[in-house]
Amino acid sequence: MEDIVIVSAARTAVGKFGGALAKTPATELGSIVIREAIARAGLQADQIGEVIMGQVLTAGVGQNPARQAMMKAGVAKETPALTINAVCGSGLKSVMLAAQAIATGDSEIVVAGGQENMSLSPHVLNGSRDGQRMGDWKMVDSMIVDGLWDVYNQYHMGITAENVAKQYGITREMQDALALASQQKAAAAQDAGRFADEIVGVSIPQRKGDPVVFNADEYLNRKTNAEVLAGLRAAFDKAGSVTAGNASGINDGAAAVVVMSAKKAAALGLKPLARIAAYGTSGLDPATMGMGPVPASRKALQRAGWNAADVDLFELNEAFAAQACAVNKELAIDPAKVNVNGG
Repeated sequence: MEDIVIVSAARTAVGKFGGALAKTPATELGSIVIREAIARAGLQADQIGEVIMGQVLTAGVGQNPARQAMMKAGVAKETPALTINAVCGSGLKSVMLAAQAIATGDSEIVVAGGQENMSLSPHVLNGSRDGQRMGDWKMVDSMIVDGLWDVYNQYHMGITAENVAKQYGITREMQDALALASQQKAAAAQDAGRFADEIVGVSIPQRKGDPVVFNADEYLNRKTNAEVLAGLRAAFDKAGSVTAGNASGINDGAAAVVVMSAKKAAALGLKPLARIAAYGTSGLDPATMGMGPVPASRKALQRAGWNAADVDLFELNEAFAAQACAVNKELAIDPAKVNVNGG
């Protein structure tokens, strides 16, 4: 198969829940990174053959959010767009689909990525179409139901992290240590300017005065330390070990890449940022969903003809420190190689 490459990438800074990006729709965030990724590649919007964007929380956002973002970015209306939902893997899956579209000849140049605004996810009143004749009427949080709830076992994602901690022998101390290290690595990377070239600023209107440009990740907690983390109560199980401090946050943001064949990049005189050597996806027991990176990574490594030891750096999901510790353990990889700029 012909080599598939990424020629440009852009992301917004990550906004915390209810923070700087809270009022900016996901489709607007998506349009900003789509436009910027195209510009960074030195391409024109009419050269894009398809746009694929992942978005999990779509209640009330309107039809095909990827197409909304694409149109706002100035891509030709004749260009098709696809919104996908593979929960936490949505953005990565969009890049896989882009690679497949190029490999099969369906498209020559594809923009792929993800967009999300958890802060804007609505509450839903189920049954309101027919009315409620008796009893209480429950308002449902679509962010929880559509994004953070195990529909098969009927419990929060945090319980799946507790399951992983118990099954793989991950202690509270191990989780807190990884969480603290992740925050410290992210802060060090931000201070060193290592994120600057990735980020495109988002203009945030103010009630008074000029708009403010948001261009620095907002969720970093520079005040956290081992003592603070150790003092937090378990968040999901009173006897558990998963806390607000060793679980990932609720955030807003978007990212996009431009994907094409190596042959097309050469013809356009573009220098690729990366080559897609292989990819893999896998399902597993929803009760331990956070272990998904293990079988998926093994599949990708096998397809690439590599061993984990051959890889210099890993970027792995850190939904919860419990599953991040367990994934590192199961893949037998050096934590020093994982998420070197924070997870």
